[in-house]
Amino acid sequence: MQKARIKLTSTDHSRLNEICSQIAEIADKTGVKHSGIISLPTKKMVVPARKSPCGGGTETYEHWQMRIHKRLIDIESDERTLRRIMRVEIPDKVHVEIELKE
Repeated sequence: MQKARIKLTSTDHSRLNEICSQIAEIADKTGVKHSGIISLPTKKMVVPARKSPCGGGTETYEHWQMRIHKRLIDIESDERTLRRIMRVEIPDKVHVEIELKE
């Protein structure tokens, strides 16, 4: 039996959690073993930008931040389960990577 490792990344954590729960629900319905939704550390990208464009006055900064949330699901899958997972509608903001292992 094959093992599939599904890595999901997104900046929108609510949509990411919806997709993860749909994949876990498919695995439960088909009766396949899976190790649940594992939350990986969130990557924070911070960009400091100076408020004053002219360069005069005191140096004040704004900090812009983008967070990238990651989830991991391992599934002992067969072909039928993987086809159902492939049919799940995935929004543009969510990136999915499926790795198959024997």
